[in-house]
Amino acid sequence: MAAAKPRFAKNIAPEKLELLIAIVHSDKVRFYNKLIQSSEANIYLAMPASGTSERAIMNYLGLNQPNRAAIISVVREEKEKDLLELLDYNFTNLKGGGGIAVTVPLSSLIGTLVYGFLSNDKRTIQP
Repeated sequence: MAAAKPRFAKNIAPEKLELLIAIVHSDKVRFYNKLIQSSEANIYLAMPASGTSERAIMNYLGLNQPNRAAIISVVREEKEKDLLELLDYNFTNLKGGGGIAVTVPLSSLIGTLVYGFLSNDKRTIQP
């Protein structure tokens, strides 16, 4: 007898997803990763970052320390505004917590499982 195939939930109205890109001080990466995870982000990637911006711009953005990191994550559109406000609050009020964050809409994804994983949607597969 063949093993039963997993059943997929039907009629899941997909929520739009956003790609979050944040540049932060490298010693604050763990803090910001946990902050991003608190917004139900299911995936994030942190890597060392450097750039060619002028020193005045980097000072203005609060990124005047030489060691920076880029955090890339996928968040649901409904969580985007609150997460950006939370990040902004910490960028301005946390000592040594300066940074910048932007989001870019993800306009095309293929497959329910990929979408379910990126959106942290538990309804994608039913037991």
